Amino acid sequence: MISYHDDAIISAEQAIDLYTRSTLGERRPIHNTETFEAMLKNANLTITAWDGDKLIGISRTLTDFAYVAYLADLAVDQVYQRSGIGKKLISETQSRLGSDCMIVLLAAPKANDYYKHIGFEHNPRAWTLKK
Repeated sequence: MISYHDDAIISAEQAIDLYTRSTLGERRPIHNTETFEAMLKNANLTITAWDGDKLIGISRTLTDFAYVAYLADLAVDQVYQRSGIGKKLISETQSRLGSDCMIVLLAAPKANDYYKHIGFEHNPRAWTLKK
């Protein structure tokens, strides 16, 4: 049975292993443990999915809890994809946000169609500025 937690302490190594087992690893700095430690430490809402003691999913969010939540990462082990875990991670995230708080995200190319399927509205006005 899959369990979901908002208080699990996970190491950078556990997260990197999960991101590698998901398609998100292609677009994240999986070879930089220090960056991953900072990513985990500084996200203020992290939901994890577990199959026993195996980390199989994560929703990592930066939010003010009232107006907007930036869903920075949604990663599910490829073996477990298409079984509702990503949708449940988003639902668990929403349940911890204020009633008027919206979730905003930038979709990974391989996941772009997924978000429309689960109720997200496409917004073409996103911009990025890389250092």
